[in-house]
Amino acid sequence: MPSIESKVVVITGASSGIGEATARLLAERGARVVLGARRTDRLETLVADITKKGGSARFRAVDVTRRADAQALVDFAKAEFGRVDVLINNAGVMPLSPLDALKVEEWDQMIDVNIRGVLYGIAAVLPDMKARGDGQIINIASIGAYRVVPTAAVYCATKYAVWAISDGLRQEHMDLRVTVISPGVVESELAHTISDAATAKAMETWREVAISPDAIARAIAFAIEQPADVDVSEIVVRPTASPN
Repeated sequence: MPSIESKVVVITGASSGIGEATARLLAERGARVVLGARRTDRLETLVADITKKGGSARFRAVDVTRRADAQALVDFAKAEFGRVDVLINNAGVMPLSPLDALKVEEWDQMIDVNIRGVLYGIAAVLPDMKARGDGQIINIASIGAYRVVPTAAVYCATKYAVWAISDGLRQEHMDLRVTVISPGVVESELAHTISDAATAKAMETWREVAISPDAIARAIAFAIEQPADVDVSEIVVRPTASPN
């Protein structure tokens, strides 16, 4: 089994939840991780902790809705470590609400972060990966990419878009590995972005069976450590107790 050791991995949305857990696990296994998020105070603490434990980590502020920021993060990783082997497009938001609540600004935010953010990340790494004929792009979708539920129409649409973009990228570039990881309900701060009171209340019950972000980190590590000729295209990870 190929090793994760020495791979250069860029992770967006790395300041908490799945991003943080993945950074810790991959660094523990020897990857050199470059972490991006808006909350640099958290990134600084995370990088210090990884470094203290013998890992290799760097961080940079990034707003994935800005293409220049996404490119700057990748350029920073290349300047620090020479290349990017794996990009993990993890940044995402989930301000759920019924459509008739007309929270249009929140719809725009989901489109900007969940779709444009993924596309900007791909655009930043694709030329070099294609030139080398090697690399892996891992996009974090959701079980919402496969099933729509009330209050989640726009969110599910953005995550279906992540799935569609990923499969198109896989078909167009068969020398690269493209992986979609689709978590079910996970312990994270995603639900904190819900401003609709009724939806927020309903989420309390939904999240009672939430699994640790470490579970998703392990799935990501599994996809990375496969041989170069094996592309783990899709992984769905959900709580055992979840019916959805």
